[in-house]
Parts: sequence; C-alpha cells; structure tokens
Amino acid sequence: MAEAMADAVMVEVMRNHFMGIVRELGATLRNAARTVFVKETADFGAYLVDASGEVFMTPDDMGIFITIGTPMGDAIAAIPRYERGDVCITNDPESSGGMVTHLPDYFLWAPIFAPGAELPMCFAFCFIHATDVGGLVPGSVSPTAVDIHQEGLILPPSKLCRGGELNLELERIVRANSRVPDLNWGDIQAQRGALEVTRKRMGELIDHYGLEPVERGIEGVLAYSERQARAIIERVPDGTYTFSDYMETDFREGPGLPIRIKLELSVRGSEMELDFGATDPQVGLALNLATHGKRGHNMIVPALVNYFRSCDPEITYNSGMVRPVGLKVPRGSLLNPEPGAALGARQATMFRVPEVIMGALAQAVPDQIPACGGGQGAIMFVAAPEFESGTSRVSILQPLVGGSGARRDLDGTDGVDFVAGFYRNIPTEVLENDAPILIERYGLRQDGGGAGRQRGGLGLDYALRVLSPLATVTCRGMERMRFRPWGRAGGEAGTQGRAQMTRAGGRVERLGKIDVLQMRPGDVLELNTPCGAGYGPALEREPALVLADVLDGFVSVQAAEASYGVVLAGGGVDGAATSTRRRQLATERSARPDFEVGPERREFERRWPSPLQDAVNAAAWGLPSGVRGVIRDLIRAEVEAELEAGRAVAPESVSALLANLLAQLRGRLFA
Repeated sequence: MAEAMADAVMVEVMRNHFMGIVRELGATLRNAARTVFVKETADFGAYLVDASGEVFMTPDDMGIFITIGTPMGDAIAAIPRYERGDVCITNDPESSGGMVTHLPDYFLWAPIFAPGAELPMCFAFCFIHATDVGGLVPGSVSPTAVDIHQEGLILPPSKLCRGGELNLELERIVRANSRVPDLNWGDIQAQRGALEVTRKRMGELIDHYGLEPVERGIEGVLAYSERQARAIIERVPDGTYTFSDYMETDFREGPGLPIRIKLELSVRGSEMELDFGATDPQVGLALNLATHGKRGHNMIVPALVNYFRSCDPEITYNSGMVRPVGLKVPRGSLLNPEPGAALGARQATMFRVPEVIMGALAQAVPDQIPACGGGQGAIMFVAAPEFESGTSRVSILQPLVGGSGARRDLDGTDGVDFVAGFYRNIPTEVLENDAPILIERYGLRQDGGGAGRQRGGLGLDYALRVLSPLATVTCRGMERMRFRPWGRAGGEAGTQGRAQMTRAGGRVERLGKIDVLQMRPGDVLELNTPCGAGYGPALEREPALVLADVLDGFVSVQAAEASYGVVLAGGGVDGAATSTRRRQLATERSARPDFEVGPERREFERRWPSPLQDAVNAAAWGLPSGVRGVIRDLIRAEVEAELEAGRAVAPESVSALLANLLAQLRGRLFA
C-alpha cells in the first residue's frame, strides 16, 4: 500500500513537471514566432511524446490544445536513426501516417536522450500553421482544390538539423516554396528554439530525479489519464447511438448535394467506438480529413476531449484520455481518404465531426449535451501589394467563428463556438498594421441566436475594406450557409451564415461560400457567421432575460415578441400583454423535436431520405477508388434528375441505375 501511494505521488509530481515543461515549449514558440497566425491566432501545438509516439503531455491552456490524440509513431519511425542535436521536419499527411492533416502544418520534433543512451527516451514535438507553403492561392488553401499537389510543397519526414547542424539545402527548398519565406522561416526558427529549451528542461528533470522515475512517470501519466477517461465513459449508458450531419458543397455553382457524415457511436462499459462506415466517400474538394483510421485520432475526438474535461476538469491532458476510443472508418472515406486527396480545408470537416459525435452522445446523456453551435472556424487570408512600396503582403485576416449552442442552464457563448474555442481573436490594430486593409465593422449579429429557454450564441458581424490597388481574398471553412445548427430539447435552430460584397460604385453582390475573391479599392466585404441554436422552448425563457437581450442589442423588439412572446413597453416588460401573447403562441406552435434541424435540412432529407443516401454510397463503394467519386456524383445527378421530374427513387433501384449508367459510359468510351 505504501509503495503504491509513493508511486501515485511520484506520478503526480511528474505530471506537474511535464505540464510545466510543455507549457514553456508552447510559450517559447508563441513568443518567438513571426506571424500573426502563430502569435495572435495561436494556431500551433506543443507536445511531449513517448518513444512509441503517444502524447504524454500537451498544454491545456494554449495553442490547439484539443489535439492530444495526434499519432506521432509513423513520423518517428520514418527517421532511421536519431542523434543528439537532430531536429526533424515534415508537412506530409501520407508519410506521417495522419500526424499531419494538411500541408500548411509544419511539424518539427527533436529526440531527447538519457545520459549514455543510444536510443531516444522520448521526443519533443511542435507544429505551426505556416502562412503560405505555395499552391494555387495565397495562403495555400483553396476549398476547390482537387488533389494535394495543388496545395503546395510536400516535405516527407527529413532531418532539418543533423547533430545540431542546419540542413541548408532543405532551408532553401522551404523558402523557395512560400510567398512569405522570411515569415515562414521565422516561425520554423521559433520552433527550433522552443525544442532546444524543452531538451534542456527534460535533461534537468532527469538529472534531478534520475532516469527511472522519469520513465515511470511517462507511462504513469498516460495510464492515469486512461483510468480517468474510462471512469467517465462507464457513466454513459451502454448502447449504440446514431446521428448524422452535413458538409456543404455550395461554392461557385450554387447549391450542390451536401456531404453526409454519419456515425454509430457504441458504448460498452469503459470503451467507446466511433463507426463512420456510413459516411460519404472522399470528395474532389479540399474537405477530406486524413486520419488513416488511427485509434483516437486528434481530428476526430475533440468533442470527447471537451466532454471528458467538462466531466472532470482535472483530467490529465494526454493521449491516455483517448486510449478507450476506437475508430472505424474505411479507406477512401471522407474521413480516411486515399493518398493524393485534397486536404487543405479539412478544418471545416473537423468542426462538423464533433457536432455529429455530440448529437449521438446527446441521445445517451441528454441533459449534458448542448445545442449545436455555428460549426464554423473559417480562416480568411488577404494577399495584396502595399500601395506605397508595392511589396506583396500575405496575412490572415481573422478566424471567423460562429456562436456556440445554448446549454441546458446557460445561454450559448456569443462570438465563439465550443468546437473552435482554441482560436484567438486578432486585435484589429494588429491586422491593419500587418496588411493593407481597414476593418469597418467587428461586432455581434442581432436576432441570429436560436430562440429557446436558453438562447443560442450570436455570430459575428464583420466588414472590411481593402487599401490596395488589388487584393486577393481567400476563405476556407465557411459552413452552415445552407443548413442551420440544430436546436435541442424544444429549442429553435440557429441562423445560417451569409456574405455579400458592396462594390465601390454601390452595387451589392450576394456571395455564397468564398473560395477566391478579387477586391479593389473601395470594395467592402461583409460577413455574418452562423449563430448557435437554442435549448428548451422559447416561451419558457424568463422575460427579464429577453429584455436584457433587447437592451444589449442582441434581440430586436420585434423578435422578442415574435420568437419569445415577450411584449415590451415603456422600456420594460408588459406582463399582462406578454402572458396573452405567450398563450396565443403556445396554441399556434407545435411541439419541437429534441433535435430541431430547420426547414432546409428537413426538405433535403424528404427528397433524399437516409436509406436512399445509404444505397448510393453502397453502390459507389463497389467501384475502384480512382473512379468512385466521379461515378458516385453521376449516380447522384441521375437520382436528382428523377426527383426533379417528380419521380420517386426507391433505394433498391439504385444498383440498376448504376448498372445502366456504367453501360452507357462503356458504350461511349469504347464505341
């Protein structure tokens, strides 16, 4: 008993030491970095990793702190031999085995050796999102890219430094493949410096305690985190829970057929399994998510990481937390694409997956799961020459995040969403100093939050003007422009995002999802991000809270009456009129379902019920991977044509439709 107690004490000691070291790694990187993306947005990660590739500690208060399930093992194994002073680099999703998920993420890592050892005892890792790594567009990410070779430089795992000596040839390659080489290289240098600090701190830890206690501490903190997570999972009722949601493909050509993400979440004792086998195949857009099917992958499990931490705020922050989480996703899926698929805008998919998981989990623990948030963490870039110098500038503009969903007892958070809460606001003064732009408006939307007993969080109201002869604006991750965030427990769905351009002459252009946009002097781009959904019936909201929202400018007087049945007069609530209005609305409104998805999704699923979508996917999975996506799109187009003509399509008829389509294609190809 005394020995076990001593071990537990030492694990706690090591846990705090590891957290201190990895926080210093992150803080050093952030403070030394050159770009706004890293210094302000905090799009970086810092990790201590064991010899097998498991993250045994990552900061819980800075950077992209939800990525504890990042699989490092393949990248570590790709380097045949490590020496003291080595620093390795990659941005390749394929050869890193899903550690990297799109090309702008440069991962660097350094081996940490115990005194006299020939093999590393562990590794220090970090990544930054590079501002530009080449490719089709400034910022390197176009949602409409069709393969990874359009997205920039691909750098397989390589030694950036060998025995402390910088690989100058590799530096030249990295610099030559960026529109902002000095800024990118400055961030990489910050990574190198941060890794050296971490090597030093781990060496000091070993010198102080000895090698064996540190090694036991590494496995001890992983095992402790796993036990904490299993204890939470055991409180979730056993069962299989199914949920689905959609990615939108509405870019240049108007409304397209959406991409479905469908999940079966199974809970058995202290184990969870996420089965995405019914999710759509990979697509010819940059929305694919390269997980390689790795158990507990960091791009799949953020919802569970947040859930576990909500249940136990003291949970140890490492990969042990996701050891109990299995993942089933076939190769060739949206969430496990074949090599060569476009991946740049994968964060849009990463934000939808947590909402699907939360929708499934809400069926098991309904009181613990909020309504759906805006589901968007869009990143805008501007590339423009400065008017005076002509020097080209490429810079991030702002993470454009929607409002969060309402909770059982609390309103949603305005201007930030749970799934994108790691993004940091960039001060307007910094942006205007970094790029030739003027921010004309930056606030919160009115009347967008889903009505409910608890109101959904408001999205952003954002407008910018360019101060350059010509600017190229790109935006990735715009979502919920068509389908609304879903409400919970009788709450209303949230409000979609929208975008428009007011040209210098006053002409207004309605925009959909932005890919590449040209702006000239005097043009103003206006964006509203999606608003979170409500929780609980709107007629149960306290009138005083509705009044406070009106006074704050979050809800209009008209919406207070129409959505909440609250009548205002003389600067306050008219109690008698409110009671009358609420009784009237109660008789007019039908009960809302537990998941209120909004009229747009209901209409789509009326035309395309789940069995029909399943049948089309099943037909596509029988095709070779190289043509699967193309022919699946043709099948969907044939079905859509039948539906437009008013003819129903039975799921069992899809296989015959495919056979006919293939026969026509062969006839044309080999005639």
